[in-house]
Amino acid sequence: MSRTRVAIADDDVLLREGLASLLERSGFAVLGTAGNAEQLLDLVRREGPELVIVDIRMPPGLSTEGLDAADVIRREHPETAVLLLSAHVEVEHALQLMAAGQGVGYLLKSRVTDVDEFLESLRRVARGGSVVDPALVRELVDARRRHDPLAALSQREREVLSLVAEGRSNAGVARRLWVAEGTVEKHVRSILTKLDLPETDDDHRRVLAVLTYLDGVRRPAT
Repeated sequence: MSRTRVAIADDDVLLREGLASLLERSGFAVLGTAGNAEQLLDLVRREGPELVIVDIRMPPGLSTEGLDAADVIRREHPETAVLLLSAHVEVEHALQLMAAGQGVGYLLKSRVTDVDEFLESLRRVARGGSVVDPALVRELVDARRRHDPLAALSQREREVLSLVAEGRSNAGVARRLWVAEGTVEKHVRSILTKLDLPETDDDHRRVLAVLTYLDGVRRPAT
């Protein structure tokens, strides 16, 4: 059986060389290692690995050089699997990575405690699967909740807004919910306030509220 061909990039020389040694002993073929993003791109273009393991923050700026290199690799070599092995939880970067499709992964260095599980994660990504650290999943869920404008609405306010989104007037909503029209008007005012939709001459707040609702319900469930 052929060995999975791997390239490793990390600015920590002990980590990358130790990882290379581990992978070689575990049946992978390590084509080379790199200490920065430029070296990694040169290595990938020259050797054509099946799997790239890269840190997000690399020299010279220690910001997103590794992620940027991974994006280039995915564009130039879409068949190449990429695993980000990072010390940091980067929600925005995780979303960007997962949008890249199959053969992607994101693991936190501090949470790799079982060698066999780690090796299996590498094999899964190399086969075209995806691996995401559970801590990162929690951050993604929390981030979605923090940025969901509908989260501030009560259950009754959501019901009112859903009926407004169907094109119903306040009177129509009141008849559907078996409440007074004045009660619906209070709910609508509360909804507009919670959605931070101030009254202006240029915008119709009721329409903006409906658009916000429709955008929220289109989001995938978590």
